Amino acid sequence: MSDPKKDAKAAQRGRQQADEVIRERNSDMAGATETFLLVERTFRLAPPLPVPRERRDALGPERPNGVLVAEGDSWFDYPRADILTILGDRFGFEIETVARRGDRVEDMAYSNGQLSAFTLRIEAVLRRGDVPRAVLLSGGGNDIAGPELAYILNHADSPSPGLNKAVLEGVINERLRHSYITMISAVTAVCEERIGRRLPIIVHGYDYAVPDGRGFIGGWGPLPGPWLEPSLREKGYAPGQTRRRLIRELIDTFNTMLEDLTSGDMMSHVSYVNLRNTLRNEASVYKKWWANELHPTRAGFLLVASRFAEAIERGVTT
Repeated sequence: MSDPKKDAKAAQRGRQQADEVIRERNSDMAGATETFLLVERTFRLAPPLPVPRERRDALGPERPNGVLVAEGDSWFDYPRADILTILGDRFGFEIETVARRGDRVEDMAYSNGQLSAFTLRIEAVLRRGDVPRAVLLSGGGNDIAGPELAYILNHADSPSPGLNKAVLEGVINERLRHSYITMISAVTAVCEERIGRRLPIIVHGYDYAVPDGRGFIGGWGPLPGPWLEPSLREKGYAPGQTRRRLIRELIDTFNTMLEDLTSGDMMSHVSYVNLRNTLRNEASVYKKWWANELHPTRAGFLLVASRFAEAIERGVTT
């Protein structure tokens, strides 16, 4: 159950973070202006040269659908193909991103690193004379997968096998919920200060992952992953439907939290994308859509990106 007082405190923390970042940026920009004028007088800087036509052609077609600014994790920052890459290449959006694979929602919410970088991206778009069409936020997988999953699971031989309800409640409906509220509040405050209004914000849950022990390119040696199977094995769960059921329950709990969070009055500008059942996970076909335990294949990311494109269309008309 959500606690309105704690939700309000999390939102207040986000606004405070935005105020801190804006003050720092205003101070930095004032100092940079003075430095630039000094350099310009000293070196008599020439205007930049135009980009040759052949170079412009090599960059591909123009982006007709507007600018998206994104903050998030590996679903926005994955080798070769991810949601953002496909939204740019296949759906005609221009992407400004500060996403970093491996980041947790807590990292995004309570350290100013991504928020500062996000503010820089907003300013860069405005300097070009554009206004971002929407903000995309991604996160949560790194907060509940990997070693963290073992803390959520009771042992299979314990009197209460399965997900530990009290721990699950604390991780998802307190820690992650409040982190998301703080992050959304901070991003909203930056947009209001720099643009003068809120932008549509789009968040997403995850689809039903398959805990088959596959990491990135197999996950051998120093390669990332697997993120699910080791904890399930450690807690005594044999391969099979029980593992899948536990991950499904975990994913459902996370999605339910996001759906509830974005339905509140203070989140009227925030849309939630439900990605469950976007990617097939039957044993005979799931590897076509899932590259490993946590990440889609290129074909899978294309399906997920199409859901985002639909949400963006809805988000800018509400």
